[in-house]
Amino acid sequence: MKLISWNVNGLRACVQKGFLDYFNKVDADIFCIQESKLQEGQINLELEGYHQYWNYAEKKGYSGTAIFTKVEPLSVTYGINIEDHDKEGRVITLEFNDFYMVTVYTPNSQEKLARLDYRMRWENDFGQYLKKLDEIKPVIMCGDLNVAHEEIDLKNPKSNRKNAGFSDEEREKFTEFLANGFIDTFRFFNPNKEGAYSWWSYRFNARANNAGWRIDYFCVSERLKDRLASADIHSEVLGSDHCPVELVLN
Repeated sequence: MKLISWNVNGLRACVQKGFLDYFNKVDADIFCIQESKLQEGQINLELEGYHQYWNYAEKKGYSGTAIFTKVEPLSVTYGINIEDHDKEGRVITLEFNDFYMVTVYTPNSQEKLARLDYRMRWENDFGQYLKKLDEIKPVIMCGDLNVAHEEIDLKNPKSNRKNAGFSDEEREKFTEFLANGFIDTFRFFNPNKEGAYSWWSYRFNARANNAGWRIDYFCVSERLKDRLASADIHSEVLGSDHCPVELVLN
């Protein structure tokens, strides 16, 4: 089973840059996107053979997630049932026979960590949400988590130490999340791989110089460990400032 996650940073723009060519070529069983940046009716995607599920932010041109799946889920949930969080179109959960599939676009802590307090509340609430799901059946969670976990996960760790996405607080929350019984699948297969990034700033020629961050993830419940076949980052795929990440399960 092949799964793909991609922060498209504006789906309408990404479609103009070859999204559908990649989508059709990769032929994923489940394909998740973040930052769709659109409202209902603003795009009509013909994805033959796929069921489509969309979560839109109330604010126009902001956030937004979607999941496209070949197999129809048993149930679909939008958000995490906390009003404070659920206006921004950040989470979709599909329930299948033997796992939950969750896609997420984690709130950014913003310049000078202006939104860090909110981000910490989010981390606690979303972590609890995943934990409760995990008590029922295993969880596969993917998306833009807006955190580079370790120094190996970004090009310039020292100069970014107190910046959004690499603050001690955000990194500690991710460590805590993994300690609660989840696996960062890319690091499971590539524990020491350097220069593997999924996001590059549009400034300073960052992508050409591979001055990036690994902030897009597939994480799974530990009891899915034996089903993990491979995890990859497709940095060659253009169309967004993020690239797609992949997980293959047996």
